[in-house]
Amino acid sequence: MGSLSIWHWLIVLVIVALIFGTKKLRNMGEDLGGAVKGFKKGMAEASGEAKKPEAVTERVQDSDTIDVEAKEKKDA
Repeated sequence: MGSLSIWHWLIVLVIVALIFGTKKLRNMGEDLGGAVKGFKKGMAEASGEAKKPEAVTERVQDSDTIDVEAKEKKDA
């Protein structure tokens, strides 16, 4: 039997368009595109949060630490 040719896929596409209607297919495509965009945005935010350091500290002496942000505010 072999693989399906382009004509077979076009016939399937026409039948699906007749059954569901082009408006419903367009809405499903928009919903799917929105879901993919949301997923990509969430993945980008998650990877951005993973790169941020939890606390920014500067070693002053052997056992003392100082908050760099507080030091910058005092210097400014």
